[in-house]
Amino acid sequence: MSRRERCRMEPVRTCVGCRTRDSRSALLRVIASESHLILDEGGSASGRGAWVHPDHKCAELAIQRRAFVRALRVPGPLDTQTLTERLNSYGKQVNGSK
Repeated sequence: MSRRERCRMEPVRTCVGCRTRDSRSALLRVIASESHLILDEGGSASGRGAWVHPDHKCAELAIQRRAFVRALRVPGPLDTQTLTERLNSYGKQVNGSK
């Protein structure tokens, strides 16, 4: 593989929920802000981020396993309500419903 071809390849990230690798565009970046999990829609907010599929199963697995706490290296529990609400609205936008 030439250097030019490697530059065109999309970055790969690992979902903290299901632990499978996928392209960056297929995953959502999550950051911690004042003990709240927040979706980083642009994928460019400063600080440590964790990646998760836009699927409730993956988010629930990550929450149960405390994967967000470990990946984001925060000392205490995180409020996941904001994340679950955003995933609910994100799923509706993806599916085309209002």
